Amino acid sequence: MAAPRRYTFAPLQAMHYTPPQLVQLAAQAGVWGVGVRLTPVVPGARHYPLHEDAAALRETQAVLRDTGIVVFDVELLRIGEGFDAAAHERVLATAQTLGARVINVLADDTDLSRLAASYAALCEWAARYGLSCDVEPTPWSPVRDVATARRLLQAVAQPNVGVLVDALHWSRAAPSLEDVAALPREWVHYAQICDGRLPGPSTYEGLIHDARCERLPPGEGDIDLRSLFARLPADVPVNIEVPNDQRAPVIGYDAWARACLEAARRVLGEGAIASH
Repeated sequence: MAAPRRYTFAPLQAMHYTPPQLVQLAAQAGVWGVGVRLTPVVPGARHYPLHEDAAALRETQAVLRDTGIVVFDVELLRIGEGFDAAAHERVLATAQTLGARVINVLADDTDLSRLAASYAALCEWAARYGLSCDVEPTPWSPVRDVATARRLLQAVAQPNVGVLVDALHWSRAAPSLEDVAALPREWVHYAQICDGRLPGPSTYEGLIHDARCERLPPGEGDIDLRSLFARLPADVPVNIEVPNDQRAPVIGYDAWARACLEAARRVLGEGAIASH
């Protein structure tokens, strides 16, 4: 009998929760782990810079010990035109301190040759801290789909590369099941689940708003989640990322997170949650 899937909560599931609060939520819901957002997705956006706050880092570590929850991934490093991998060493070191295994990477440099060089340099730095660097294709970025991510990883040829398939982003940028199935097993460390309407918004602003504020629980939208996850390794952690600014506050973020977890389990045919 196959082992139950391991589930984690993404920071965006309850972005105003501090890392210790998110860990407590994970423990109460019975999931295996969480992600932590150390750096902002855009300047000024909410994040929790534990690499700059020793007291907050100690508090987070204490709650992790008390609950048995793991930090699986750390968000996020954006590779833009002036990216300097060495400048992010404290983020990488803190990720290692938290026990994380993955750094979430957004590729945001339109010069693909420079992007590959920056990504390779980041992988080299991250390897010192036992971390993989998982590129998340997004439909508004230069790496908009899995096929483009594959070409980038092949060009870089580092041992700790990875691709993070986000169900929403995948569904809105050349959603090929064959491209997902063709990913080398060693490149896939986790995957993100949510649902959404298809076709999605037609503008950059609409795509961003939908991704950050109006995702749907698995099974409520139009994404073929069963087929997608059937092409992904069954043993990779499933990261639940279902922010919804309208519905979550109404029932409460704790209840919303549990409802999204149960929805994911139903869609993926899981009858039990893995123990810690």
